[in-house]
Amino acid sequence: MTSKSPATAQQQQAAAELAQRHTQQQRGDRLPLSLRPGSIEDALQIQALVPSLLNETIAGWKCGIPCDGRVILAPIFASRVFRSESQVSLLPLQGMARIEPELAFILGQDLPPREATYGMQDVDQAVSACHIALELIGSRYLEPETAEYTEHLADGLYNQGCVLGPPLAAEYLRNEPSCLDIEIQTQAQTIQQLRGEHPAGFPRQPLYWLAEFLRSQGLGLRQGQFVITGSYAGSPDVPLQMPVSVRFVKLGVIHLQFTQG
Repeated sequence: MTSKSPATAQQQQAAAELAQRHTQQQRGDRLPLSLRPGSIEDALQIQALVPSLLNETIAGWKCGIPCDGRVILAPIFASRVFRSESQVSLLPLQGMARIEPELAFILGQDLPPREATYGMQDVDQAVSACHIALELIGSRYLEPETAEYTEHLADGLYNQGCVLGPPLAAEYLRNEPSCLDIEIQTQAQTIQQLRGEHPAGFPRQPLYWLAEFLRSQGLGLRQGQFVITGSYAGSPDVPLQMPVSVRFVKLGVIHLQFTQG
């Protein structure tokens, strides 16, 4: 994934196949054995090729704290970023939209590649705002449960976009909650009430890791990009073709409607 690493022919072919699935909004079988990533580095190289093949701008990133040697990061494409009050098209799962309630940290300045490491203070100074957000969940594999971790990493770790909601009030900036109640409503009826807890404990912790990891790869984060850092309440499913409201209690609410892409 380093900015200086040349891609192999196999990596280019794998990325082209995944990019085509993005373009066609379709799922497919696992990649042929010869194209499947054999390592984390291989998967990240494939992942990094897909945006350029799609002529996509990276508007943001998803990330999490590494676990059992597995890194958790993937780019989010500008064409797949929506705002509250939007109609959102996606690839449904069993006729439902799958979402993850998260926080999105907005960068007010660059965190570019450099020799010196990035500490927490460096990252905190770069964050200008924090919004409630919904990650849109969906794989480009027909049977994702059969794929290996590195295959999912190459494919963007189930990401198919993000909805940015309203910003947090100033009192919560740098004091983002580790626990949060989530209420999902449709047609004036509450269909899910979830007691949420951030998987990293402190919601900014994965952002600190991402900034330093990208720096170590000769990459960086740019002003205007956002970073989501993990779901407070798993991956609830919500219906298509009707208004849905997701309330982050005390923080704000996102209104939207999902359609099949």
